[in-house]
Order: sequence, then C-alpha cells, then structure tokens
Amino acid sequence: MTAIANAEATTKAALACAASRRMGSATTGQKNDALHRIADALVAESDRIVDVNAPEVERGRAAGLTESFIDRMVLTPERIAGIASDARSIAALPDPVGETIEMTRRPNGLQIGRVRVPLGVIGAIYESRPNVTVDIAALCLKAGNAIVLRSGSDAHASAAALAEIIVRESESAGLPAGAVQFIDSTDREEVGAMLAAREQIDLLVPRGGANLIRRVIEEATMPVVTGGIGVCHTYVDAAADLAMAREVAVNAKVKRPSVCNAMDTLLVHAAVAERFLPDVARALAEQGVTVHADERAAPLCEAGAVVPVEAADYDREWLSLDCSVRVVDSLDAALEHIDRHGSGHSEAIVTDSNEAAQRFQLEADAAAVFVNASTYFHDGAQFGLGAELGISTQRMHARGPIGLRELTSYKWLVLGTGQIRD
Repeated sequence: MTAIANAEATTKAALACAASRRMGSATTGQKNDALHRIADALVAESDRIVDVNAPEVERGRAAGLTESFIDRMVLTPERIAGIASDARSIAALPDPVGETIEMTRRPNGLQIGRVRVPLGVIGAIYESRPNVTVDIAALCLKAGNAIVLRSGSDAHASAAALAEIIVRESESAGLPAGAVQFIDSTDREEVGAMLAAREQIDLLVPRGGANLIRRVIEEATMPVVTGGIGVCHTYVDAAADLAMAREVAVNAKVKRPSVCNAMDTLLVHAAVAERFLPDVARALAEQGVTVHADERAAPLCEAGAVVPVEAADYDREWLSLDCSVRVVDSLDAALEHIDRHGSGHSEAIVTDSNEAAQRFQLEADAAAVFVNASTYFHDGAQFGLGAELGISTQRMHARGPIGLRELTSYKWLVLGTGQIRD
C-alpha cells in the first residue's frame, strides 16, 4: 500500500470522524431540510454544472474512453433533475436512526432491545460517475453518517461542483460542519491514504471497475462492501410467454447497456429456441446489439451482427451493446451456467411455470433474482430505497442495493429496576 505523507485524505477523514460524533444527534428535520436544499440547488445550478461537465466529457472522448464509460460521466439538465428527485425521495423515507428493532422482557424483569444508530464515517472511492457524489452523500446524511468522497479523475471537476453544493447546503440546514468531505487532490496515492485510515473510516465502498475493487479488497484496513461487477443472465424457459420474454430481454440489454444490471448473457431453452431466437435477434439488431452466439444459437440469429461466442465471453460484463447467447437443454443447465459464470448480481427467468420460477428463485445465487421482469430494475430507487450507495454482491453485512438501513448499525439497550446478577 502506498500513501503520501500528510495526505489530504488523512486530514479530511479525521475531520469527518469528529463531525460524525455530532451527526448522530442531528434531527430528522435537519437532515430532510439538508436534502431538500441540496435538491433545489442542484436544479437551480444545473446550467453551471453542465458547463463544468461538458469539457470533461469532451476530454474523455478525445482520450479514447469507451462510450459506456462516457455515458456514466455525462450530466444533462434531465439527469441532474433525476439526481435531485432521488435526494427528495430519500428525504421522504423514514429516518432509520433511533428505530427500535426489537424489545423483549426477560424473566428477571430486564427489558433488552436494540435500536438503530449511524455507522459513523463512510468512505467512498468511485470512478467516472459524478452522480454518485450526491447519491452517496444523501444516503449517508439521512442515516446520520459523515462521508469522505474520493472521485475519479475523469469527472473530478463535475464531482467537485456537486460536492460543493452538498457541503454548502447541508451546513446551511444546520448539520455539523465537516460531515461531508471531498478530496480535491487527484493524486492516486490519496486512495492509499484512505485505505489506511482505519481509525477514522468505519466502512469503505468502492464504485468502479474490477481493478479498483480488487485494490480496495486487498489493501483496505477497514471493512469493505463490494459489488457492482455484474455478469447478469436472463433465462427464457420452455414455458415462457415468448412475447414477454422478448420485451424483458431487450429492455435488460439496451435500456442502458453501460450499467451493472444490464443483461450480459441470454440463455434460451432448446424447446423454444427455434421460435424465440429469430424474433429476439431481430429486436436486438434494431437496437444495434451484436450477438455473440453459440453454435446452436447462431443459425437462428440471422438478423443483425452475429459473431461466434468465445468461452471468455460468458464471464464478460459487456457494458456495451453486446450480448452472449446460448441454447440450453434444461432449467438445470441454465442454473449450472449461472453458477459457473454469474457474479452474484442479478439473474432473471421468464416463465409461466410456478415450479420453474420457484426453483430459479431458490437456486440462482444472486443479490436479486427476478421472475418475468428485467434485471434493469435492480436499482435502489426502483426498490423504494430512494437511491443506493452501491449494489453489494457480498452476503455480509449487506446484499443488493445499499440503502438507509444498511448504513446503520445498532446498539443494545438494557432497562432495569435495580436487578443484579447472582
């Protein structure tokens, strides 16, 4: 691990830690006021934000960044309005801090229970997506946490502009100064300093590519929640409504191919392949999708660009208008493929068979399993969480979209009337 002496990340993590002790007592009204102020300011200043973002996007294109990467960088007035709407949605959610999880009375009369408390300081290291700045900060503030934000260099100025609004408006609402920290330096060694700040940062969340996530897992000195790498499948069962299957598969692939919940591999039962694949291939071709087909699927996918699938393609998160297609002989074969190649993110089955649906839900190992619905719905806002800190593919302590409750811990409360232990 490398970390620069007197790193900005070290200083700002300490400031966030000091502020977090006061954040736990912030009122729901203060937190909601901060989120509404942030949302209003984002909309009011959207032209300025777009002006900051546009040159970064052009530099990214000139540098040869992929279109999927560019798509994550882009901020438009419409996208900014959506970010603001998510902040308002978070404000409308119940405040988890102080919620009683359970309370029981022991035979000796002691009342013992648990209540939710903030985690403390959340560190976030993210690449290319400036909108993550607001999503993460809004969730952390509502859950009573302080936050240290470290943006990638490609959209750093855009993220900084958003962070400036968050800091200004949260403090105007009466939240503790220092609760939101944005690392201005783009020096890569600042990441090392964050990963070493175990005494100040309670949980670290990486949002980015495989290399970033691997480094964080290997070097972090504090607990880490990882995910976001999605090799996602849609399986069309022998009992599927094929018109529905076409709509679900096309939506999962083309709605926004650069995101982690987009479909990467389409699995089709052999019993319906001859009827289904020509139809879905045409629909995908109309959207510019290149189909990477196995030897059984290729003759049935005549429309559009069709190339032979390679073995490595089944482990690929495409993040583009590409899709692997494979014909399988059974539900068992589909589940076996998913078990071998899936990343534990999002899996879907299209079927009219309750038995097949229940088996798939039980046996497909993923953070979210869908029946007759697009994997594109695997999103914190779509799940009613307002937004998400990320999508965890771990089993502990959170799985799937990380919302408000996943950003809290708990403490035990014990109420007595003078009991002593023998």
